[in-house]
Amino acid sequence: MTEGNIWERIIKFALPLALGYIFQQFYTTVDSIVVGNFVSKQALAAVGTTTPIINMLIGFFTGLSSGASVVIARNYGAQNKEKVQDAVHTAIGMIFTLSIFATAIGVFMVPYMLKLMKTPDDVFAESQTYLSIYFAGIASLMVYNMGAAILRAVGDSKRPLFYLIISSFVNIVFDLIFVIVFKMGVAGAAYATVLSQVISSFMVLFSLTRTEGMFKLHWNKIKMHGYVMKEIFHIGLPTAIQQSITSFSNVFVQSYINAFGSSVMAAWSAYIKIDHFAIIPLDSISMSITTFVGQNFGVRDVKRAQKGTKYAVILAFAATAAITVPIMIFAPQFIWLFNKEAEVIEYGAFLLRFMTPFYSCVAVNHVLSGALCGSGDTKVTTAIRLFSFVIFRQIYLFAVTQYTDSFVAVALGYPLGWMISAVFGTIYYLYKKREIEIRFSA
Repeated sequence: MTEGNIWERIIKFALPLALGYIFQQFYTTVDSIVVGNFVSKQALAAVGTTTPIINMLIGFFTGLSSGASVVIARNYGAQNKEKVQDAVHTAIGMIFTLSIFATAIGVFMVPYMLKLMKTPDDVFAESQTYLSIYFAGIASLMVYNMGAAILRAVGDSKRPLFYLIISSFVNIVFDLIFVIVFKMGVAGAAYATVLSQVISSFMVLFSLTRTEGMFKLHWNKIKMHGYVMKEIFHIGLPTAIQQSITSFSNVFVQSYINAFGSSVMAAWSAYIKIDHFAIIPLDSISMSITTFVGQNFGVRDVKRAQKGTKYAVILAFAATAAITVPIMIFAPQFIWLFNKEAEVIEYGAFLLRFMTPFYSCVAVNHVLSGALCGSGDTKVTTAIRLFSFVIFRQIYLFAVTQYTDSFVAVALGYPLGWMISAVFGTIYYLYKKREIEIRFSA
């Protein structure tokens, strides 16, 4: 990342990462497609309504993984072998320890969070079943994400992709067997997801122990070094808090959606799954620029880091345009994949066509926050996102539902938050860019 053609470095890193995200999304998307077509729309709604709860806990640990990734990327760029080793073993030790707490907290909070979301009676039991099984096996997902973050920090996005491809196909096979053959319903879908995640976590850990690079994992050296923990939490904690609070806020957003009944819930579930696929290129570019900026800051090449950020913005806008057109045209067909009921398709197609034109704002948010994260600056971007996605969105939804019961008015809360975040994020990035230029030229 610190030398060679910038376009080539960013794209070559982002492409396998994008494919990896696609296969990672297959976990819950295949669950939704299978239960939506072979069980019921209530089952589809049940799987979909669990998304904010899952993301709330996962988001926190993903944020910490990003902190570890930046620390490793910087020291790998500077070829500081001792600190890379300390960071790798601290990160693994940390995620093993936190996995225990995540499992216990996740399983315990399931019924309370579903009640908080005002989950309808015809969906509640299946939602609780799916979530309880999912959180019981969440440790494997957390271990995979941390291991993959380590590999990506040193510029290797291919092996995490390979492991995801394998585990995704395993998930599909288990889904079909458990749900269609054994008639296990949403429980079968959850078991399929957990088992496939266990496989991916074993593969990434095996890879780290077999490598000959400076990031090699030695089981007898796993130890949480205080100075590394401090750096990881300094960089990753703001992002972790922002992601978990945003997801917690979406629990309340889901409660507004749930008030419209199982058809709208099923449509929203299908939309969210498609949305997750649609922003994969933006997630990949964001992760790519985080690693790019992190490594170039490690060798104090600020100009190259800034040029890479500019190129990443251009790529993100191009990806957004390529995404928006087919979704707008084939919106009903995309929803049809999840459920064949006319009412579900109508609501879902509307959501897709209503939301996708605002993805340009998401592109700005992802790239600029990724660049700032790579430079080690996460606090202000976290504050901006918390205001836009949590405070503003909750105030808006509370206010608008006092005057109307329009589904459109509720849905508008999402793009308005994206727009506000894009405006303030751009202003802060330009300010920070100038400040860094002055500091490094001194």
